[in-house]
Amino acid sequence: MDNTLKNKEYVLVTGATGQLGYDVVNELNYRRINNIGVGSFELDITNKVSVENYFKTHNISKVIHCAAYTKVDMAEEEKDLNIDINVNGTRNLVDICKSLNLPLMFFSTDYVFGGEGTIPFKEDDNVNPLCEYAKAKLEAEKIVSSLRMHYILRISWVFGKNGNNFIKTMLKLSNERKEISVVSDQIGSPTYTKDAAKISVDILLSDKYGIYNVTNEGYVSWSDFAREIFKLSGKNVTVNDILSEDYNAKARRPKNSRLDKSKLILSGFYKLPTWQDALKRYLKEISE
Repeated sequence: MDNTLKNKEYVLVTGATGQLGYDVVNELNYRRINNIGVGSFELDITNKVSVENYFKTHNISKVIHCAAYTKVDMAEEEKDLNIDINVNGTRNLVDICKSLNLPLMFFSTDYVFGGEGTIPFKEDDNVNPLCEYAKAKLEAEKIVSSLRMHYILRISWVFGKNGNNFIKTMLKLSNERKEISVVSDQIGSPTYTKDAAKISVDILLSDKYGIYNVTNEGYVSWSDFAREIFKLSGKNVTVNDILSEDYNAKARRPKNSRLDKSKLILSGFYKLPTWQDALKRYLKEISE
């Protein structure tokens, strides 16, 4: 393929106004890869006709699908909206990619696993979603898997500059309180969107299709994560451990969100930095 044609092709990034999509677009721009980042105002993925028309008028070569309904607790009540965005929206993108023979990358979640035990989950382990959000993401995974050229990246505990996340919430609360109760029996890997974006573009540029677990290295509880946030931020806040049952969240969350990332290495990719290293860089980013 000549460079003239290549320069007219674009990687479409959905959910570009969200935490992950924002950094994926930045990573593509850094590498000078032509891309179009869209939010729901530019492209309503739940409208099949709109999706088809968009692809007719834009020369799309690949799709990175970051758009999602991510309000885990609200999904227990807003079931239709959760399914419309996470399932039907994904199906519309997969259908157009099938018709045009395009690859699609989809971001899923550690929540598809039931969270039993303490052993990190591998990509092909049994799934057992506990809440409506997780069920919808798993259904979307099945749809994406029907596409010949697909990548499914399961990520967890995401934090980035653009949008709300646990770190920003903790920092906000630290200005209001000197004591905070945080869940201590959910264990996982906080994942920096800058690091996830970098490896996702590396994977997209390969033909190594399939499912990957993609998180920063290391595991921690939410309460110990909060303690590290306050420590690095110089905040004098006491963190009290509480159990998931005492938090009274509407949606059930997995207690074991540990993900095994050995497939990345076996496929020729690399381990992401530790969550502690990522947290330091992130706090520096948001303070500048």
